[in-house]
Amino acid sequence: MGDKVSAKQQMQRTGVPTVPGSDGALPDDPDEILRIARDIGFPVIVKAAAGGGGRGMRVVHNEEVLLSSIQVTQSEAKAAFGSPVVYMEKFLQRPRHVEIQVLADGQGNAIHLGDRDCSLQRRHQKVIEEAPAPGIDQALRDEIGAACVKACLDMGYRGAGTFEFLFEDNAFYFIEMNTRVQVEHPVTEMISGVDIVREQLLIAGGAPLSIKQEDVVLTGHAIECRINAEDARTFMPSPGTIKTFHAPGGHGVRVDSHIYSGYTVPPHYDSLIGKLITFADTREAALAKMRQALDELVVDGIRTNAALHRELVTDSSFMAGGVSIHYLESKLEHER
Repeated sequence: MGDKVSAKQQMQRTGVPTVPGSDGALPDDPDEILRIARDIGFPVIVKAAAGGGGRGMRVVHNEEVLLSSIQVTQSEAKAAFGSPVVYMEKFLQRPRHVEIQVLADGQGNAIHLGDRDCSLQRRHQKVIEEAPAPGIDQALRDEIGAACVKACLDMGYRGAGTFEFLFEDNAFYFIEMNTRVQVEHPVTEMISGVDIVREQLLIAGGAPLSIKQEDVVLTGHAIECRINAEDARTFMPSPGTIKTFHAPGGHGVRVDSHIYSGYTVPPHYDSLIGKLITFADTREAALAKMRQALDELVVDGIRTNAALHRELVTDSSFMAGGVSIHYLESKLEHER
């Protein structure tokens, strides 16, 4: 049984909402498979239990092609991951990607630090993240945050972590848990005032959590743009020497990066070279600050995706808030 299936079953036991599905590996009986699919409702998605990174998945829209699609996915899963085990879930058509940041010490203490929206993605890679997620009812936020905290306590979880959800029609559906600090943790730090990395190190050293849930006060809005060494249009990697680097600054502007003028970006690693984060009282003000910061950013000598970010932070749909995980790829395809 794959890690993703086990994680989903664990979440169901702890009361975290999950995507309707087969709740485990699909059986061999074709009639039982069809019954499960009808209960879920089409369209469904067949996934490799050992898969990841967007591989080993197939969307099925009707009964006629269900069984053949499962067989093909099983063969692909066996070849790619060494396991033919697949499971089935409801396919959400236009979901958002919303996640909950948690901290737990494994000593009976756990808290959440609110949510983040990471829906602007390309090939399952996040491009822009923000906290809090726009347009979600506060009662629903509180409910899902409390469910994640309960799950941490039930599991005896220890460390920093993120519960990742698809969000559609005002409902959360758990997809996976990242048991580490994520790239986008700064947006949560900006709205909560909590140093997530420091807390994780203290927990690893055996210290109890230094913050209680009632101490967590979330204020304002933060946005992060991932600055990558890649062409803004073709997305081809762009390693090489940075001739000039100028970081934007000012109140509410944060730059997390290792680069400098004269630094050589190697071709061997992930293309991420920096994170540009802005914080303000409102989402609109944070966006305005980000537009200014992107205009001030200078990285000469290599290509970066800064031009794409400048376009996205003036995009009317993104500015309105609540775009789906398919929005960016659809936009890029339309502009070709």
